[in-house]
Amino acid sequence: MCGIAGFLGFDDSAGGADEILGRMLLTLHHRGPDGAGQWSDASCEVALGHRRLAIIDLTPTGTQPMVSASERFVISFNGEIYNFPEIRQDLETGGVHFRGGSDTEVLLEAAARWGVRQAIARCVGMFAVALFDREERKLYLVRDRLGEKPLYYGWMGRTFLFGSELKALRAHPAWCGEVDRGALRAFFRHSFVPAPLTIYRGIAKLPPGGLLELSLADAQAGVMPAPELYWDMAARAAAARQRPFAGDDAEALAELDRVLGRAIREQMVADVPLGAFLSGGIDSSTIVALMQRANAGRVRTFTIGFAESEYNEAEHAKAVAQHLGTDHTELYVRPQDALDVIPRLPSIYDEPFADSSQIPTFLVSALARQHVTVSLSGDAGDELFAGYRRYFDTMALWRKTRWMPRWLGRAAGGGLRAVRPATWEALLGGVMPAVAGAGWKGRTGDRLHKVADLLAFPSAADLYLRFVLRDAGMAALVRDGSEADLLPIQRAAVAIGDDPSLIARMTQLDLASYLPDCILTKVDRAAMAVSLETRVPLLDHRVVEFALGLPDRFKVRQGRGKWLLRQLLYRHVPPALLERPKMGFGVPIESWLRGPLRDWGEALLDERRLRDEGFLDPQPVRQMWHEHLTGTRRWHYALWDVLMFQAWLEHSRHAMPPQ
Repeated sequence: MCGIAGFLGFDDSAGGADEILGRMLLTLHHRGPDGAGQWSDASCEVALGHRRLAIIDLTPTGTQPMVSASERFVISFNGEIYNFPEIRQDLETGGVHFRGGSDTEVLLEAAARWGVRQAIARCVGMFAVALFDREERKLYLVRDRLGEKPLYYGWMGRTFLFGSELKALRAHPAWCGEVDRGALRAFFRHSFVPAPLTIYRGIAKLPPGGLLELSLADAQAGVMPAPELYWDMAARAAAARQRPFAGDDAEALAELDRVLGRAIREQMVADVPLGAFLSGGIDSSTIVALMQRANAGRVRTFTIGFAESEYNEAEHAKAVAQHLGTDHTELYVRPQDALDVIPRLPSIYDEPFADSSQIPTFLVSALARQHVTVSLSGDAGDELFAGYRRYFDTMALWRKTRWMPRWLGRAAGGGLRAVRPATWEALLGGVMPAVAGAGWKGRTGDRLHKVADLLAFPSAADLYLRFVLRDAGMAALVRDGSEADLLPIQRAAVAIGDDPSLIARMTQLDLASYLPDCILTKVDRAAMAVSLETRVPLLDHRVVEFALGLPDRFKVRQGRGKWLLRQLLYRHVPPALLERPKMGFGVPIESWLRGPLRDWGEALLDERRLRDEGFLDPQPVRQMWHEHLTGTRRWHYALWDVLMFQAWLEHSRHAMPPQ
């Protein structure tokens, strides 16, 4: 795990290439505290830089940027190639000689021998790659198939910039970033900025499975070729649909055990201490159980706990750890520990990002980093094996409303919306929790308004988009902004839309957008902020392709998801330790905004400040803030979006590139 940065195009008036690259790399010190390296070619006006977190081959032979034996290729690489011993053996059989033992050198020499595309196709791993072909005078940027590792790029004037984080691009003297109001509107629909957008106009995220080839001729002309997909999730899902898994339950379980077990064994290879996050849920417990099975000693596991019982999973994690016999570390954090993280969030995430579980994710990463350098996680189980509650809520609501003509749905929704949430709360607040469940307690008005929004959708797929997108009124907070006809997630839905299985469409949509843009972004930035490498065995693309080919019956049974994953885990952990309602991984933002965060929020949401900044309409923002503080409405999720943008905006105006 490392950080990469670089550029095409030199401007002598702005300083030498080495000096500029040094400033860019300094912003990525947290991603690679073990060393820095630079390479540049004045004749090609290209510079590649690297910050190293040494994981495989800790010797100087693993230093980057690395030049191939033929001196034709130069690479700056972030990530891990888990099957590099196998690729190395094939290359050695073909006569290639290696200087060291790193996976970087294997990838570099594979590209030199087979070409960039064939080399990448052979790799199993997570990675962001910048590779320069000195003979063809071409720069290649490549991102792993599922988007574990980030890579940003774009033009600033006549300079092409790229890097692992936006802060590295901002350190270049050519930087003159302008907030993209269309991307800001998209942020308020998602709580993150969806790829390929970034918060800055003209700067993009390379999509998962993407490869960008930029020749110097293109660069000199200021041309931006479109990225190609060397691995397309929607296409792989379509192919799997034509050849679905045809075995029975026992055969499916054996195959999952084989492919996931192989992924975990490969991802446990490291020359530094390694452990795992353990929440006590299905996903992380499965990863830890298979790690412990493959490990001669005790696996190191980590969890954090909270005094608030509704947010605390530490007791469940401890029980699983004791059953599996791991070397378990837990830390109960005080509210102040979590509050102290908030000022750091804009710097950690570099653009507006508003999943409040970013706070405990950072805390558990900081805990793990005290003991290990690499930690495996259970992310992606929900997306691959249909674990999210919203999948089942969508199907249940569609079954109840699909008979209804859309005009009637719109009329019924209008009727529900005509009554203020506070009035609904007064009328039905004592009844609905008993009828519909405890989740309605104190939320009856808000929930009935959400039901109103859901009644008018023409298809189940459109209904699911409403579950994952914020109300369009949030985007309307942005002044002078226009939204694209289709958001990236809506374009992904169109590409996936012909799958006859609603479960498949919903999970594939989350694999395409929510997973890389929210979950993986959250984990990568939080862990890298403390120089911790995270690995996600469930995102081994061979595991993903197996899951894409599974018929729904292997994922959903008796109204619950993750059926096959549960069966694998039950071989190692008794169901009694695991069967409980899913809690999520959050913090009490709702009460904090009325309590210890009130002054912080008030300063960021000051009406004059909002008006002077000119990005958000002050009136609806102030109304949400007032209603939340008085308890009239529960606006904590929407307000967290606004506050994370405001905090990022304040930070971005004061953050100066290191000199």
